[in-house]
Amino acid sequence: MELKFSTFLSLTLLFSSVPNPALSDLCNLDDKKVLLQIKKAFGDPYVLASWKSDTDCCDWYCVTCDSTTNRINSLTIFAGQVSGQIPALVGDLPYLETLEFHKQPNLTGPIQPAIAKLKGLKSLRLSWTNLSGSVPDFLSQLKNLTFLDLSFNNLTGAIPSSLSELPNLGALRLDRNKLTGHIPMSFGQFIGNVPDLYLSHNQLSGNIPTSFAQMDFTSIDLSRNKLEGDASVIFGLNKTTQIVDLSRNLLEFNLSKVEFPTSLTSLDINHNKIYGSIPVEFTQLNFQFLNVSYNMLCGQIPVGGKLQSFDEYSYFHNRCLCGAPLPSCK
Repeated sequence: MELKFSTFLSLTLLFSSVPNPALSDLCNLDDKKVLLQIKKAFGDPYVLASWKSDTDCCDWYCVTCDSTTNRINSLTIFAGQVSGQIPALVGDLPYLETLEFHKQPNLTGPIQPAIAKLKGLKSLRLSWTNLSGSVPDFLSQLKNLTFLDLSFNNLTGAIPSSLSELPNLGALRLDRNKLTGHIPMSFGQFIGNVPDLYLSHNQLSGNIPTSFAQMDFTSIDLSRNKLEGDASVIFGLNKTTQIVDLSRNLLEFNLSKVEFPTSLTSLDINHNKIYGSIPVEFTQLNFQFLNVSYNMLCGQIPVGGKLQSFDEYSYFHNRCLCGAPLPSCK
């Protein structure tokens, strides 16, 4: 009898020590169910092969779990390929802080409206895809966003002015799309942080908002659009702006009259209609990059600072610029 009891006890202990997958899962079951439905909506792509119902979803590729709550807080698909539209199911992962689809040429359709449900989202990156349609107004509801990247897509229409209502935004990338219309006046009135602003390679037109005089952008790229008029509002003696690219627009203003911040390290204004002369203050700036070519500038290039460290291609094709590194003034 004792032998039978001890055998039974040993077997009980043995089986109780074998981990049960269902009991050892850290992953929240609701999150797991949603992720498996997302996988199915994408047609079971190879990149999501690790997403299996009998394994812990906290160990799956392309997702991470919060170390405290074990809820899915990150979904990032930037390698391998998924096809079709972003499933509405992404809105059913309520603890997501990072959502990224990057370099997914077979990702199509509009920016998924269900993303508006993800109130905890801090980083949204939908870039290098074939997403189309407009930049949705609902993005302004995601008040925790610190990074918004919608670059390298096929987005069209106007930029919603409501994006200036995102109080924590550190960077806004809408470059390399087919956006039209004016830069919103509200972009000179961001209510919190002043984000790095990338709007290049679109079809934006009109003037740069005068409200930009109130904004201190660290980095701003408005290149390769159809912007007109005066860009001097971007600059200012009291600003801390470092990088400005206004190249390949239709801008027309007097460079000599602009007050530049001492923090400026990179300035590209090539292929515009900018006139006047190069300010002597440029000799005081620690330029790492400078290109003023293909404008209507005149006069002698001031001597000093970094100005002679750049080659002729930084200065050529102006109306009457002269002096090193260009031919000497007559």
